[in-house]
Amino acid sequence: MANLQNLQNTYKGKRVLVTGHTGFKGGWLVLLLKHLGAEICGYALEPNTNPNLFTATNISKSIKSVVGNILDQNTLDKVFKDFKPEIVFHLAAQPLVRLSYSEPVKTYETNVIGTLKVLEAARKTKSVRAFVNITTDKCYENKEVTRPYKEDDPFGGYDMYSSSKGCSEILSSSYRRSFLQENGFALATARAGNVIGGGDWALDRLVPDCIRSIEQNKIIEIRNPYATRPWQYVLEPLSGYLLLGHLLLTEGEKYAEGFNFGPSTESILTVAEVAKQVVSAYGKGNIKVHKKDNLHEANLLTLDITKAREVLHWIPSLTAKEAIIKTVAWYKNFYDGKKDMRDFSLSQIKEYEANLLWNRN
Repeated sequence: MANLQNLQNTYKGKRVLVTGHTGFKGGWLVLLLKHLGAEICGYALEPNTNPNLFTATNISKSIKSVVGNILDQNTLDKVFKDFKPEIVFHLAAQPLVRLSYSEPVKTYETNVIGTLKVLEAARKTKSVRAFVNITTDKCYENKEVTRPYKEDDPFGGYDMYSSSKGCSEILSSSYRRSFLQENGFALATARAGNVIGGGDWALDRLVPDCIRSIEQNKIIEIRNPYATRPWQYVLEPLSGYLLLGHLLLTEGEKYAEGFNFGPSTESILTVAEVAKQVVSAYGKGNIKVHKKDNLHEANLLTLDITKAREVLHWIPSLTAKEAIIKTVAWYKNFYDGKKDMRDFSLSQIKEYEANLLWNRN
């Protein structure tokens, strides 16, 4: 069974390329990799919110950070050629369901063609041994059923974001079989649910919307209050991605498949329940159910994590309530302005690391 020491041994000194490093999850992944001693190159557009995690934690000062579009094949190829990564974590994406309704072409260009171009850059680079493509729980064809979705369930998606991620999964499987079975790198995909944590200011995401409203002394307006989601702390799926990357590097094709990384069943909460817990943890805020618009959003979506537990020996360590408390603590410290947010983020990483359940055996 892999443990934390294995990860430290694997990533220390490794050249790791992270696309989407200026985003919320990408930024936290870079902080984790730096903590493990990796040499990192990030490739992404400029942060698309202000404030943002990338700036708040001074990520650019500790890695090679390249501003670029994953649709630009020539620039991508040059970055791969110059940096010579050994493992790639691909997170760059148009990540918002609601934005995909107004920008469907951009969503598909980024999430499908962009992924293909990153894979092509990796295939041209002999140093690459492993590749983790991060998609989403929304890649599955959602039938609004109570049973959790397993890795072999059909891909689909009602909205353009979800379907684009289903396409990314199909693309990854086809690419693996077409080009990587002989002398290629090991390619896996990772699917996670609704991720929360400090440093996310994206629009139309529940927790960032709650934080903005609280800080601006506005009423928190929520849509679809009874929709359920698998809420999880940002470091939970990222620890799974790192574990998967470690196994791809050390054992190769055996783990070149898709894996779900989700929370335990007690962390599957409604939108209304999460908003109430954010207000409770913050110590202020008022909630109002906003009239829902006509844009479709799933009401019920959960993941089956049996495969990650049995094959990777990964299990989640925190409940949704604990995740909300840690998330709110990050934002309160940010807005208080008295702490270095890079140091505070690293302290949250160390605290989480000490309580990893999958690291105990």
